[in-house]
Amino acid sequence: MRLFIAINLSDAMKDALTAAQDEMYSKGVRGNFTPGENMHLTLAFIGEYPDKEQVMDALSSVSFSAFTLSLSGMGCFRDLWWAGMDESAPLAAVVRRIRHALADHDIPFDRKRFSPHITLIRKATGTMPGIQIDKISMPVECISLMRSDRGKHGMIYTEVGEITKK
Repeated sequence: MRLFIAINLSDAMKDALTAAQDEMYSKGVRGNFTPGENMHLTLAFIGEYPDKEQVMDALSSVSFSAFTLSLSGMGCFRDLWWAGMDESAPLAAVVRRIRHALADHDIPFDRKRFSPHITLIRKATGTMPGIQIDKISMPVECISLMRSDRGKHGMIYTEVGEITKK
């Protein structure tokens, strides 16, 4: 199973992001646009791992209080365009706790520095137009273990477990 830990977005946040994508498309931007149903904030990417129960066992040791995520601007990593998030100490803290729990349980994960973003377009072409994304916020009370499968028309993400605020 290809696994990752993420925050699934509210419908209002997905709507704001897909509206920004629509505006980019209307201004000539092309590429592989992330479908609204696949938009999420990745906290830790595990990759191929056979035992989701072991991952859930690790996550069960992670506690967090509800906190708020807020969209903040856009940027890019070469041809990957993303929406950013406001800096959030509670988000950074829960990511540290998740990564420590994975390491303590010998579960491998991508150890790149956490940079909170939501992928909007892969293989983007054109220039980034000056688009403003609505400053939408959402409460976070749940963190999900997600499975990623390749489908006929792209990736399919399925929640296979969750932890909630304590």
